[in-house]
Amino acid sequence: MCGIVGYLGERNTKEILLDGLKELEYRGYDSAGIAVLQGNDFANYKAVGKLINLEEKTKDFITKGFAVGIGHTRWATHGKPNELNAHPHLGEESYVVHNGIIENYAELKKELLADNIPFLSQTDTEVIVHQFEKNLKSAKNAFEAFSTTIQELEGAYAILLVTKSEPNTIFFAKEGSPMLVGINTEGEKYFASSDTPLIGQCSDVNYFEDGDYGYVSADEIAIFDRESKQKKPIFSKLTQNKLSAQKDGYRFFMEKEIYEQSDVISDTLMGRLSEDAVIFDELDKNLFDDIHEIKLCACGTSYHSALSASYLFERYSKIKTSVEIASEFRYREPIMSKDTLFIVISQSGETADTLETLKMAKKAGLKTLVICNVDNSSMVRLADSSILTRAGIEKGVASTKAFATQVTVFWMLSLYVAKLHNTLSSQEIAKQISLLREVPASVKVNDEMHEKMKRLSKRYLHGHGFFFIGRDIFFPLALEGALKLKEISYLHAEGYPSGEMKHGPIALADPELFTIALLPEHMLYEKAKSNVEELSARDSTVCVISPKIFTKADDFVQTAPHKDYMLEFFEMMVVLQVLSLEISIRLGNDVDMPRNLAKSVTVE
Repeated sequence: MCGIVGYLGERNTKEILLDGLKELEYRGYDSAGIAVLQGNDFANYKAVGKLINLEEKTKDFITKGFAVGIGHTRWATHGKPNELNAHPHLGEESYVVHNGIIENYAELKKELLADNIPFLSQTDTEVIVHQFEKNLKSAKNAFEAFSTTIQELEGAYAILLVTKSEPNTIFFAKEGSPMLVGINTEGEKYFASSDTPLIGQCSDVNYFEDGDYGYVSADEIAIFDRESKQKKPIFSKLTQNKLSAQKDGYRFFMEKEIYEQSDVISDTLMGRLSEDAVIFDELDKNLFDDIHEIKLCACGTSYHSALSASYLFERYSKIKTSVEIASEFRYREPIMSKDTLFIVISQSGETADTLETLKMAKKAGLKTLVICNVDNSSMVRLADSSILTRAGIEKGVASTKAFATQVTVFWMLSLYVAKLHNTLSSQEIAKQISLLREVPASVKVNDEMHEKMKRLSKRYLHGHGFFFIGRDIFFPLALEGALKLKEISYLHAEGYPSGEMKHGPIALADPELFTIALLPEHMLYEKAKSNVEELSARDSTVCVISPKIFTKADDFVQTAPHKDYMLEFFEMMVVLQVLSLEISIRLGNDVDMPRNLAKSVTVE
């Protein structure tokens, strides 16, 4: 996650950097910082929490004349969210900001420590500036030292570095993390990790490609590829419509957010997976001591992610798990025992009913944990512990990437507990971690699939309702698919366990009842197939989503073959989201702002 900005010019550099960071604050607000180099003097400011804290710290700081500056807003990965771990990170005469993760930082840090180079932070980023200054001692110039440093790094990164040895220059590198440079007619240069901070400041931008590195001064933009061959920047006009830029050409924010899921899940995983263990630095190692039950409490989409989690906790962690609807739980005088870990789930961290159940659990003396997307929210401040999903701002009212990242966190957490309680072998945990690394690829939207959903959508605009059905963890996914359709299309839809059809709901089966059936290859396929055949025999119109061809379906969406049911889960999730999106668009609805709903439900 995280956001970076950079500036070379003669205006008030502080204001330029802070304005840019405001546009990127949704990418992280554990901490923020700026470093400004004017002549031979550095000014550096950092603050924990939201950007307003950094603004307060810098209120008396002003630059006059030419200066270079870099800024950063952070999601914590390596190291806790405090000022020492906030960017920019300092060497003897240089500062650096960085998005991404340096995978070989431990070995680089070990060598630097052996050379008696002191470290102030717990971050992987700090090795970059120290490695650069180490190389600078033997290099001809700063750019040679920077080039050598980049070649020594492994991982994903977008890097900006400034140093006193070249006080009118910003050095940059990009590998797997977005970054661009912008220009205007006044000769100013801007860096950012997305285009929105540059709107209104720049006329043209160059989007760096993976492997690009180089430097920018007042007079020059020098770009080199991974083979060290210099290349010319390719500038394109920057839209001046901020809302359009935020949508990045998509028709709706919801569509954009469906497509973003691959990137945000990568952010969710970042820094939390080793080869054989899940790492949650934010959790106290004693959190699960004396815990014999997990109780999950949420509303809406978050409730569906909690239901999904219950299958994972009992299957992998072998711990008793129950799931509660927050609006019901808070009024039924529930029995709560102190050997229960109480977990609440909320995208915003402000959902009123869920927040009240958290207060109940705290009052009853239970250990509490929140899974949330918004740091400094009410739930995060109240709970004993928190895990942030790192989904970024979700503007579409119907949640997509929040659900995807919540389930990803729960999968990781179930393995984390499994290792603590020795309920899975090391080999099985390593296998599961390998599968987790494949999730970002499994949620990438395939153009062919999206086009198929557009064509299918015209067949599902009438009738008297929808059944979404699935077994095991695909039952919560069916519930979520039905909710997505209800929220944005206003068509009646219900989610059911496939095996429950014959216990009453199948009475509704006829050609005007549409059944969306989830048939994963690796989870109870034959059982679920029989349930679908029962509906087909009673003339229900059936759409099957499966990697295995199903000849009795009226419509068939073939997903990719996967080695595990959880990868099938995530791909089918995307199919359901896109289908609901296209049905709603065809009906002419406002996808992002469906009637009667709000993004954060802060009233009872």
